[in-house]
Amino acid sequence: MAVIQFVRGINEEVVPDVRLTRSRDGSNGRAIFFFDNPKTLASSIDQEITGMYLIDEEGELMTRDVKGKFVNGQPAGIEADYVMTSSGDWDRFMRFMGRYAEANGLGFTKADD
Repeated sequence: MAVIQFVRGINEEVVPDVRLTRSRDGSNGRAIFFFDNPKTLASSIDQEITGMYLIDEEGELMTRDVKGKFVNGQPAGIEADYVMTSSGDWDRFMRFMGRYAEANGLGFTKADD
């Protein structure tokens, strides 16, 4: 089980576009998530978004760097930025993403150097 939540207890059903960057020495990295029309922004959910929670059997990863995107005053997306400050953080994040990708039928494409 690997899920993403913006409101505790409510799994986000929309699968995000995720972009990863990592320093050449592997000491830090960053994952930028973009959710196009996420269910969390639906009018039926009236709870406050307090962060992005990446939850799997190892525990929880969390970021509070979450921004809403609006088009003509209507919610259109969510962008979240998850920062990793060590190679251990990167490894833990990649284990989560492996589980999340498997659960949601995702693939990984490495950018050319």
